[in-house]
Amino acid sequence: MRKGFGICCIILGVCCLISSLGLIVYNRWEENNAQNASKNILQDIQEEYRYLPREAFDYLSKQLGVSLAKLYSVATFYENFSLEPKGKYVIKICDGTACHVRKSIPILNALRNKLGLSDSKKTTDDQLFTVETVSCLGACGLAPVMTVNDKVYPAMTPESATALLDELK
Repeated sequence: MRKGFGICCIILGVCCLISSLGLIVYNRWEENNAQNASKNILQDIQEEYRYLPREAFDYLSKQLGVSLAKLYSVATFYENFSLEPKGKYVIKICDGTACHVRKSIPILNALRNKLGLSDSKKTTDDQLFTVETVSCLGACGLAPVMTVNDKVYPAMTPESATALLDELK
């Protein structure tokens, strides 16, 4: 690889990010004013990148005239926003009372073991899987439950959960 090529890729990546962000801002700006548009724009950015890149905050602050603190307060207030990259498949394991009693933790442990994840490392290095726990998915009658990209999988076991990973790969 030629010297400096990596830097060009990084610069091009940032330029592509900025270009993409500009289009998102423009489309949402037409619908809302700056204050109301920030949440919608953050949602659009997260949909595009599966998280909110740091560069997006700097860009939005300048383009919308909204402080970084205000943007971060919106991004950290809503649980669905993520400041860390997420995998293509976001797996949520319910640990509400019904799921916990019906053994959701062994399912979580089986997924983490198979993917090499832990409580502090939630996303695989290849950005394919993110495993998270949630307080309740609202499907107590189907416990233990997990979702993959918001699709509900009922009555899971450690074996059925790891088999599902193999299907998704």
